[in-house]
Amino acid sequence: MKKYLNTLFITTQGSYLSKEGETIVVSVDKEVRLQVPIHTLGSVVCFGQVTMSPFLMGFCAENNVAISFLTEHGRFLASVHGKISGNVLLRREQYRRADNLECSASVAQSIVIGKLLNCRAVIQRALRDHSEKINISSLEKSSEKLSNTIRQLQNDHSLDTVRGLEGESASEYFSVFDNLIVKQKESFFFTGRSRRPPLDNVNCLLSFIYTLLLHDVRSALECVGLDSCVGFLHRDRPGRPGLALDLMEEFRPFIADRLTLSLINR
Repeated sequence: MKKYLNTLFITTQGSYLSKEGETIVVSVDKEVRLQVPIHTLGSVVCFGQVTMSPFLMGFCAENNVAISFLTEHGRFLASVHGKISGNVLLRREQYRRADNLECSASVAQSIVIGKLLNCRAVIQRALRDHSEKINISSLEKSSEKLSNTIRQLQNDHSLDTVRGLEGESASEYFSVFDNLIVKQKESFFFTGRSRRPPLDNVNCLLSFIYTLLLHDVRSALECVGLDSCVGFLHRDRPGRPGLALDLMEEFRPFIADRLTLSLINR
């Protein structure tokens, strides 16, 4: 169990979380291992066989501390949140704009531009840091293609066009991702993005970190009163947090992908 910034990660199997005063107590085999004041936390993430008292769940809900339950290997299972905060007028405006395809296209363009700028930054950093170990020509071509797409997105496009450009750029970015891995190639190789299930170690690591990122983004949206399920780039689908996935796009390369590469290459 570890506390990073304002998130408490519980990975010790058999842990039991309970409330004591204004603190969260983590016990293993009835022995207290950790006690954390509630005001220092923004969220709690539990992996595997971790249980929690109903009183603590209610206490976390009252203090806007989001709780997520994942399998031991990081697959998302469920989350616990308190009452919806924020102004209902804010959510009604969100729904109106999401129903307007022109407005959705405008928001989606900004999201995709931010994502592609960060994808390009990941590639440029690899060219700067590992020029002697990577295929420079291939990465420079991909960087240029991403730059061209970013320029295209400066003009108005339909939502379907924006989504198409985002898909093409994601394919281009991941087509050179293996070049960014410069160590431990026998265990960490990348032949393409795969999900549900991820088919290699790199995809497992990416999916795991994306799950943690989604937890934080979803919690942040709900804390300000936005509906995390109604997105602009990601359209409505039952059970899918569209807006959280939208906001994740810009952070995926810079936070999750860079972290994945650092963990492997260092």
